[in-house]
Amino acid sequence: MSTAEETFATGGVPAVCPATATRTRRSLRLRPMAAFTGVALAFVAVALAVGAPSPLFVLYEQEWGFQPWLLTVAFAIYAVTLLITLLIAGSLSDHIGRRPVLIGALALQVVAMLVFLFAPDIGWIIGARSVQGVATGAAMSTFTAALVELAPERHKKLGATIGSTAPVGGIAIGAFLTGLAVQFVPQPTTLVFLALALLFVAGILVIVASPETVERRPGAVRSLIPRLVVPRAARREFVGAIPLFLATWMLAGLFIGLSPSILHGVFHLDSGLLNGAIVAVPPAVGAVAGLLLTRAPARPTVVWSMAAILLGVAVAAVGIAGAVLPLLFAGATIAGAGFGAGFSGMLRILAPLAPNDQRAELFAGIFLVSYLAYGLPALVAGELISVIGLLPTALGYSAAIAIAAVVALSVQAVTARR
Repeated sequence: MSTAEETFATGGVPAVCPATATRTRRSLRLRPMAAFTGVALAFVAVALAVGAPSPLFVLYEQEWGFQPWLLTVAFAIYAVTLLITLLIAGSLSDHIGRRPVLIGALALQVVAMLVFLFAPDIGWIIGARSVQGVATGAAMSTFTAALVELAPERHKKLGATIGSTAPVGGIAIGAFLTGLAVQFVPQPTTLVFLALALLFVAGILVIVASPETVERRPGAVRSLIPRLVVPRAARREFVGAIPLFLATWMLAGLFIGLSPSILHGVFHLDSGLLNGAIVAVPPAVGAVAGLLLTRAPARPTVVWSMAAILLGVAVAAVGIAGAVLPLLFAGATIAGAGFGAGFSGMLRILAPLAPNDQRAELFAGIFLVSYLAYGLPALVAGELISVIGLLPTALGYSAAIAIAAVVALSVQAVTARR
């Protein structure tokens, strides 16, 4: 049959043979390394959006005149909705595939950014943070699992390392860039949230063109029943890691959630650049430390990281108590290195203990504990500020981080000796 006859037979549409259609679909797929890189960048964008609003919260307070405790609600509601989503959908991608979950999560991120962009009051900001928490909760464990699975065979540890450092580094970049925008751009909210929305649209296109890494399997609806099931082989290590997750993510909560208020209330500084910098320093240093120590033995790394957090929090607390800004930044730098090295090292220990079809479930458990430590203490601190004041609350928060770091240091040192 001629080409003209084939066209006539198909109603005016040129016939396409199955082999050609298959090759066309495959040609739309990114190569493995390109997919790995693109997914990593999309994950960074998710974390970037987490850190971006923090330097803007003080501006919102000045513009709209609401009570300071509402800032901690806006901060903590993100963690609460993220935790609920992790409990419900944390392992969904193990059943329906990574791509559908990631595409849906990034689409929700676009919605959240648009709500931020057009928010007329603090209630809308809290609503935007809620949507962002749902989107990040759906994406967090799925992105981390996908990175491990998309990583080149010889660099599987790189996938786990990027999975742990991308959230940390993205928060730093988001906070710092927003701080710059607040300092130098007439309408920082428009620039920040419009740029983030476009980044998420680009991320959706990357996910669409990336290969799927797990096969669909039954049980998707049943997996939506809230539960926390850690794979058996990882349970001992997971339980031992809980104090470490508490220390690292409580530290993140202190600097991301409270440090702009500390700069304003203790140091009497209202610089957007400084607000962005103090939020960015711990995660930025943490991301660099996690990447530099990828080849270092994981267990000694997590032991020494807890010592760094203990020292850094002590230095930062002295800086807060004495209103000495250089000490606050020095403590943030030291503790930030412990944050990144500790969390990254622990993920390198845990990631190989779960098979592919249970890895998202494992990471859901890790991030559930981590974001409880990130959000709940900050919410309590917000209530305490109005009762005992900002300075005692910040020092008490620092002491709680130090206690968690001591416990984690002891547990990991004992495990290392075994």
